[in-house]
Amino acid sequence: MSDQISLPVAPRMRTSTKALLIGIVLLVIASFVSLSLKWQAFFSKEAIDTTIEFLRGFSPPEMATPFLARIAEATLETLAMSAIGTLLAALFGMLLCLFASGRFGLALRLITRGILNVLRSIPELVWAAILLIAAGLGPFAGTLALAIHTTGVLGRLFADTLENCPPHSEDTLRLNGVRPSAAFLYATLPHCSPQMMSYVLYRWENNIRAAAILGVVGAGGLGQMLKYHLSLFQMHQAATVIIAMLLLVCVVDATSFALRRKMTR
Repeated sequence: MSDQISLPVAPRMRTSTKALLIGIVLLVIASFVSLSLKWQAFFSKEAIDTTIEFLRGFSPPEMATPFLARIAEATLETLAMSAIGTLLAALFGMLLCLFASGRFGLALRLITRGILNVLRSIPELVWAAILLIAAGLGPFAGTLALAIHTTGVLGRLFADTLENCPPHSEDTLRLNGVRPSAAFLYATLPHCSPQMMSYVLYRWENNIRAAAILGVVGAGGLGQMLKYHLSLFQMHQAATVIIAMLLLVCVVDATSFALRRKMTR
């Protein structure tokens, strides 16, 4: 008879972990108790009838050729805002992550991570509202808002990726006389670049959605068209803008997913 393979004993859950889980559950319960959630009013017959009547106003979408041409122009503007904002964020995030990963000392690490925390803690809409004062209405302010917020996100993700990267390859090169910069470029960076590019593509997906919303504060693109037509109760035109947003997000999501899967393989 063959000896039975004994499985290792599962590690016991630490007290701090149990306390954290209990705290999260209590926080969720307290959130439901403190909020006045009127589910009965939301699903009442009057609310449902009002919602159906409102949605009927969007049908049929506006399909006139001049209006579709404006939609196409706004779609390209939204796509350009997200692409340029993500590209700028990737460049600045890559620069800041070198300091945030602790490669230049603990003091610079703490300072840089503090800056990244501030950049990503302020939402894109708030950045856009602030920048509109200096840059004026249009896509320029929206692009800068996306770039600033995404720099904070990507800088943190890039720094964590570098910190979690196994140091053996870089250390081997440095022990053999290779300069630290060259060892980083030829050992650590190639190992981390697929994960970093995956983060960039994922944030590009998010920035497409954010760019479509930034127009609400006057930052151009499809969002600005949507706000304009909704404010005038032009529901047929607003329906076309919403459809364009959905199609743009679907196309970018599919493209980004295909690129991420190809790179991670």
